[in-house]
Amino acid sequence: MKTRLIISLCAVALLSAGCKSSGTGGFSLVTNSKLALGTAAGAALAIHLIYDPLAPNWEIEETRLSDDSYQLSMKMKRFHTGGAGEALQLLKRRALQLQQEQGFAGYQIASYSEGVDSQTLSTRRVAEGTLRFVRHEVADSFALNGSY
Repeated sequence: MKTRLIISLCAVALLSAGCKSSGTGGFSLVTNSKLALGTAAGAALAIHLIYDPLAPNWEIEETRLSDDSYQLSMKMKRFHTGGAGEALQLLKRRALQLQQEQGFAGYQIASYSEGVDSQTLSTRRVAEGTLRFVRHEVADSFALNGSY
């Protein structure tokens, strides 16, 4: 975040420096170019700080309910340009990561819901899911348990 802020401030400083003389007999579309350039740079900086295009679209809060179950609560950022339908995909991706990290054979989505959280300034998409992980014995669909 600090590097983006420093880069943004350097860009504003470079843009606002401009040329000292406009030349002779030139044609200008903007009468007060310093004001227009400063306003445009300030607006661009404000949009970048509010929108932050490099930030992830979703923030995930993970709660471990027991040894083999988790609850994931996801909130989408307020200002975005896409990713509204990613919640289930994100839940499955995180479930697969947890499954591989902890050595489970599979997972089941016990519950899943999506909604919209209305607040004063704007709304944001929210999703919640409960995951239950299964061990090798439970995941064996033919009940052979390794005897084949």
